[in-house]
Amino acid sequence: MKIPFNKPPYTGNEKQFVFDSMTSNQISGDGKYTKKCHQWFEEELNCKKALLTTSCTHALEMAAILIKIQPGDEVIMPSYTFVSTANAFVLRGAKIVFVDIRPDTMNIDENLIEEAISSKTKAIVVVHYAGVACEMDAIMHTAKKNNLFVIEDAAQAIMSYYKGRPLGTIGHIGTFSFHETKNITSAGEGGLLIINDEQFVERAEIIREKGTNRSLFFRGMVDKYSWVDIGSSYLMNDVSAAFLWAQLENIHEIQKNRLKSWNLYYKAFKVLESEGLITLPTIPKNCTNNAHMFYIKVKDLTTRTNLIAYLKANNVLSVFHYVPLHTSSAGLKFSSFIGTNNFTTSESDRLIRLPMFYSLNCNEVLVTINIIKDFFNEAQ
Repeated sequence: MKIPFNKPPYTGNEKQFVFDSMTSNQISGDGKYTKKCHQWFEEELNCKKALLTTSCTHALEMAAILIKIQPGDEVIMPSYTFVSTANAFVLRGAKIVFVDIRPDTMNIDENLIEEAISSKTKAIVVVHYAGVACEMDAIMHTAKKNNLFVIEDAAQAIMSYYKGRPLGTIGHIGTFSFHETKNITSAGEGGLLIINDEQFVERAEIIREKGTNRSLFFRGMVDKYSWVDIGSSYLMNDVSAAFLWAQLENIHEIQKNRLKSWNLYYKAFKVLESEGLITLPTIPKNCTNNAHMFYIKVKDLTTRTNLIAYLKANNVLSVFHYVPLHTSSAGLKFSSFIGTNNFTTSESDRLIRLPMFYSLNCNEVLVTINIIKDFFNEAQ
């Protein structure tokens, strides 16, 4: 048995909807299925506006434009994240200011943000790692006190909540990913921009439509459309939206399946945690878990390297995750780390992600569990 790290979700209706879109009169952006998805997200998330994009990267780039990032502005975020989180703001000329993470959730430490704020700070970008919420009440309080924007990088956080509120809807702007590794996908790539502040709605549509007021034209609000602002081609094509729509129709089934695997891992590994061999994920009070990923943290980098190799030798694919951005060549050029790096590097060195995907079955989870237990038994 070979167990992959990931399989893109497929629920059954994707082929039907994709073919329907392909044979329609509009397969480019904002067609039939795009509109269905927009309506679903706006109702489910109770946001001001939802706009499908070609990727979460592009949604983040739109967010940077919307909040008018200028050269010299500073943006605070964790270093333990994907490069797009930083790149979107560096492209507008911002300097990235990294602060340390919390070891329990791997999220930005809300208590360290205040000391990183300067007169040049424009925004705080939070990353809900593994779909588990950052401490949003404290972060929003800090942002309001200092007149800062909050952008939620909720790439991993679809159908996850903080105190009953969907992630991505608490800050001024939220972004999601529908990459093939995420809980739901739009045929490989895709993203979503969530607008929670009314002031950004109209301009978001313009930026997404190459800087034109085309959306207003098609709603009959202007008699012709023209170039009115900066922008780019950020629209998801309708064929990809059709694929995504099939997944949205089955999202609760997808979540149920993933949570079953997550809980099976968690319960089985409690014994290893009690023996001090691993650390399991933490889900804080008032936060939910969307089972985006299951990870364990081992003793150190050497143990992680050996365990990944052991799993691979036994036909189970696992991966480590981010290399902290502040240690990269681009990070050294475009950012600074404020405060002490107590956990970002050390915790990232310990983390290993295990197979997690829709259709992962119990037997595959148990095989993975037993191989990891064998590894630690042989190491003792």
